[in-house]
Amino acid sequence: MSDPVDGLRIRDASRALLLDPDDRVLLVRFVFPSGETRWALPGGGVEPGETLAATLRRELVEEVGLHDATIGPVVWVRTHVIPFVNGLFDGQRDHIHLVRAAAFDPQPALTWEQLNAEFVFELRWWTLAEIATSDDLRFVPADLAGHLAALLADGPPATPVDVGV
Repeated sequence: MSDPVDGLRIRDASRALLLDPDDRVLLVRFVFPSGETRWALPGGGVEPGETLAATLRRELVEEVGLHDATIGPVVWVRTHVIPFVNGLFDGQRDHIHLVRAAAFDPQPALTWEQLNAEFVFELRWWTLAEIATSDDLRFVPADLAGHLAALLADGPPATPVDVGV
């Protein structure tokens, strides 16, 4: 059986399941040119020569202002096949690391003009209950509440869990 992404241009990305001591998760609100909005985990594409951890450290500084993050294990993975707005890729493979940090007010290193150019428009801490009861909002992964509940109850998995789109 062939891999459904064979022959596609899939970008590797590193993202953070960034949790504070109260188990709130920091999410980024993306608004795409189509008008679709998604709340997703901070992070981004791996640049040539970067490791997943180096990518995530860079992205956390740029996107949320978290310096000197301790990058934990990859707990989740997801592959989403969707053409990028810029046409450079056919999808993305996310490697989602557990990152624990003290609560902080996000202060991105990038300007809001730069973040908006990357479709980022808001940063916000969320509780599991808020995510689970937000029926009118869309999260990435789609079952973020279920996967987060399992991780908080059981701890990090021995091998990364495929959390789907």
